[in-house]
Amino acid sequence: MPDQRYQYEPLEAFGESLTTNRPWNTSALEVVERLNGRTAMVGFAAAIIGELVTGNGPAGQVVGLIRWYLS
Repeated sequence: MPDQRYQYEPLEAFGESLTTNRPWNTSALEVVERLNGRTAMVGFAAAIIGELVTGNGPAGQVVGLIRWYLS
């Protein structure tokens, strides 16, 4: 049974702060989130292409880079 003394934070609507009822600039948030998503897609594609070229997954590529750098 959950502890009755624990209080969950109230849910907030998207774009609304917990400290104020004034909404955030949601149009700016949409641009930032779209940019983050596209950057993640490019990073994922780079990891897949790197795996096809080297035969190592992303972790193996990082280990190989560190070994190359330290040698």
